[in-house]
Amino acid sequence: MKRDRQIISLSGVNFFYYASSAILLPYLPLYLQNKGYSAGEIGMLMMIGPFISIFAQPFWGYVSDRFNSVKNIVFLLWVLSLLGSIGLFLTNGFALTLGFILLLYFFLLPSIPLIDNLVVKSTMSRGISYGSVRLWGSIGFSSVALVSGLLLDKLGGVASIPYFYWVLWIFPFLLLAFIKDEKSTGERITLSAISIIFKNKSFLWFMLMILLISIPHRMNDALLGLYLSKLGATDAMVSWAWAIAACSEIPIFALINRYMHRYHELTLLGIASILYTLRWIFYIFVSDPWVLIGLQVTHMLTFAVLWIVAVQYVVRLLPEQFGSTGQSILAMVFMGLAGIIGGSVGGWLSEEWGGASMYVFATIMSAVAACLFLGTQAFMRGKNI
Repeated sequence: MKRDRQIISLSGVNFFYYASSAILLPYLPLYLQNKGYSAGEIGMLMMIGPFISIFAQPFWGYVSDRFNSVKNIVFLLWVLSLLGSIGLFLTNGFALTLGFILLLYFFLLPSIPLIDNLVVKSTMSRGISYGSVRLWGSIGFSSVALVSGLLLDKLGGVASIPYFYWVLWIFPFLLLAFIKDEKSTGERITLSAISIIFKNKSFLWFMLMILLISIPHRMNDALLGLYLSKLGATDAMVSWAWAIAACSEIPIFALINRYMHRYHELTLLGIASILYTLRWIFYIFVSDPWVLIGLQVTHMLTFAVLWIVAVQYVVRLLPEQFGSTGQSILAMVFMGLAGIIGGSVGGWLSEEWGGASMYVFATIMSAVAACLFLGTQAFMRGKNI
């Protein structure tokens, strides 16, 4: 099927959005360290993103649904987030840095679920898979993660990441001009109507299960680099770990839609949770950083399945006019709540009993999530739900 301008533009937006993330995620802590901040200060600054997303993502999801527009809201968010990044990179002092990171993440992170919602609507109306567009985000992230180390060395090290980051953002803004909103057919939502979501017991239970399986994943995201460094990995090796994980997502995003309809979403998430359990067991016993980096390829059978199935199950659980709000709540749980809990618990476990203890905790959490996903599906089948 020939792709139209909407799908090509959305694919490009995903590519460059996640390409910019491949600069911000691995290198912002190093940039802050280069500016003289202590490890404790950097930890506090990096936790602001997950914390602020708890409030920002549902708010902007509601605003998007209220005005039945994604494109205009995303444009506003991107402009404001870039202003936040300018303040972050060009000012000094902990208070100013904290304030500008708050602004950056308050406007940047909510655009992810809004774009996802637009991708879901656009692909469903055209009979193609969400994953065929989302995979371009993985390609963008992995491409930049692989080459950024070499480029930054030539451009002056981590001190040059602001310019690399800003140049990458030119392209999403250009592509956004070619994107059209996919209007919802339902009634425009109001604050009183939002109570429908919180009365939906199936949705709330699903969010709880997503939280349980996301906590160990987000813990690994936050602390794998530190764990690898303690095992003797270089900064370049840490970057390769991120790149391998992102590259591994691509075939799953491309192919899963062919097979996903054969199984219930909760069954697939239960299987993904079992695979997560096995993944973290390996992480407990492996101490060779190269082997751990290689194990990042299991990301394809865990996170890639988790995310694509969860995004599409939320679409099925909620009325169409709640699309952006539902995706924003999913992102809030995954990036916000799970990020804070995973980072805090993982950091405490690592300090008290060593890095391997994080993965003992991750194994237990994933096993519990697997039981809940599969048990819920068995209960629903028994009740013919």
